[in-house]
Order: sequence, then C-alpha cells, then structure tokens
Amino acid sequence: MPLTRRLILAMPALAAAPALAQPADPRMAERGTGRPDAPVTVTEFYSLTCSHCAAFHRNTYPEVKRDLIETGALRLVWVDFPLDQIALAAACVARSLPAERYEGFIGALLANQDRWAFTRGDPREELAKMAALAGMSRGKFDEALADDGLKRAILTQRQTAEQQYNVSATPSFSFKGRKTVNQSGDMGFDRFKTLVEEARRG
Repeated sequence: MPLTRRLILAMPALAAAPALAQPADPRMAERGTGRPDAPVTVTEFYSLTCSHCAAFHRNTYPEVKRDLIETGALRLVWVDFPLDQIALAAACVARSLPAERYEGFIGALLANQDRWAFTRGDPREELAKMAALAGMSRGKFDEALADDGLKRAILTQRQTAEQQYNVSATPSFSFKGRKTVNQSGDMGFDRFKTLVEEARRG
C-alpha cells in the first residue's frame, strides 16, 4: 500500500538508527528464513494489515519458498513496517513469540486478515485469539501490547527503512541491501525471480 493511503502513526521524532543494525533487545533480532550463506538476501518491508502484503504471502511466497529459499538460492528477511496501530500491535505480538514461531504466526495473520484486522469487533480481541493458537498466554499478550519500548524499537526500524531504503509502500523489497522495489500492488513470482537473478549477477 502507498504511504498516501496509510493511517498516520502517533510516533515521536526518533533519532536516525544504523541500517537495521542488530539491536540489544533479542525480540528485535533478525527474523528470516533460508540459509544464512545464500547468495542473495532479500529484505521484505511489510505490514500485517496490508492487503498487498497478504496477497504476496498467499500468491507468490509459496513459490519463492519452494523454488528459491528451499533450494538455497535465497534468504528472505522480514522487517516490520506497520501501517497503523493495529499492525503495530500485531508486530509486537509476533516479535514477542519465540523466534521459531514467527514465520508461522505472521503467515497465519496474513492469511486471515479479515478475521482479525478488519473485524467489525475489537481487532485486539481477535488478535489475542490468534496469539493463543500460537501458544501465547493472555498475560503475555497483554504485556506485549503494553510494551512501549518494543513499540519504539519497531517504529525506529520503520523510520530507518524510510530514510535509508526509501521505502514508500508495502510490501517493498531490498535486494542484497541495494536495489529497493516499492510495490503498491502484488508482485508475481516471475518478476520476483528476475529481480533475485539480477541481484545475484550484480
């Protein structure tokens, strides 16, 4: 989704951070899939309430996983770029789960956006149900949503993405830390694979 369609986050001015440096808080450590020594690393900047991000995960990611990640050609790293307060809350919950549950949890959230993000009821209550299915107690869920330090860390990461990677839409992809493709619509597998191949040659 382009920035012009986003809900504005209530975010204080934040000092510029190093380019996605590994933070002291282990919850903000890199979340990704694929071999660490893969020839190409792609960073996906995404929001859990972005319908285009959900479409990519539903329509394109299965082929990316099968043909590029599982073959050792690609490592994919996820970076939170929340579009609104609900996405920020969901990112806090995802980051508070054990790292090995992260991919499955965000996959479930993206596959079921209508169930929790766009519900007519309270999105946080629906999010709590999704978190419970991932093994998170209600107490831990409430702690994650109340953790202002974690929220600031996620928003700092978002600001870094805007400033240093020129992210202006979700999902956006940075190929080997250089070329950033801002995608305000769906990206198909053929286009994604071509960009990976270009990054590998370049």
